[in-house]
Amino acid sequence: MAGTGENPEMLPREILPGVYVCADPPEVARAAARHFVDWAWQNIAKDGKFNVALSGGSTPREMYRCLASPEFRAQVDWPRVHLFWGDERAVPPDSPESNYGLARRELLVRVPVPQGNIHRMEAEDANIGRAAHNYEAVLRKFLPVDDRGFPRFHLVFLGVGLDGHTASLFPGSKLLRETSRWVSTPVVPKLGSRRMTLTLPVLEAARRVLFLAAGAEKASILGEVLCSHPDPPLPVQMVKPREGERLFLIDEAAAAKLSSPKTQPVPKGKS
Repeated sequence: MAGTGENPEMLPREILPGVYVCADPPEVARAAARHFVDWAWQNIAKDGKFNVALSGGSTPREMYRCLASPEFRAQVDWPRVHLFWGDERAVPPDSPESNYGLARRELLVRVPVPQGNIHRMEAEDANIGRAAHNYEAVLRKFLPVDDRGFPRFHLVFLGVGLDGHTASLFPGSKLLRETSRWVSTPVVPKLGSRRMTLTLPVLEAARRVLFLAAGAEKASILGEVLCSHPDPPLPVQMVKPREGERLFLIDEAAAAKLSSPKTQPVPKGKS
């Protein structure tokens, strides 16, 4: 990462390929903010803008606070940043459960990102299917497509659910077999509600996918995601960028059930 004056002992260490461990949740948030800054500069220099899909959750909340702080805010060329969302609940934007609302409260009102660069999912629309169609039109307007015809984000932030879900892609969902749609509106039976989400092919088209997870409650699922091979695979495991990279930023507590590269067993047939 670019020179930030950080103590090298505080920087994330790679314990498995693409899996970086920080001391605690605040350090995960700071590392994620540093990545955001560095990748913003890289992509703006190359493409003239930085297209990012955001997520909800406690770790992104702390990352948003970092990005809005004096330390980070001035390091981003915000008028060239375009913000999208990976998924959204069917709630108004001012709801405490809204992923957009979280980003607005902690980040958007504190940085000079133009309103026209903020592309939220309007999942509260009574006709959520129409809203998903409209969001796909937004993606078509602002994003380039890859050779398979899917929109290509520079960066997608994702979380790791305790059941292995990510965005609003849940284990066992028929949506995991989606091959053509960009945006879908799955019903989440255990929650009794509907959501809007980017589909797996869109996540796989991203240049970078960054999973954020912190806390001891994430240790078991991360152990399963990163060190086992369930059949069928969990949604988090299925997100593998076709021509990009997948990274995990986690804290020590969440890494408790992971092994270092020296001791991690290699499954048969793998290299």
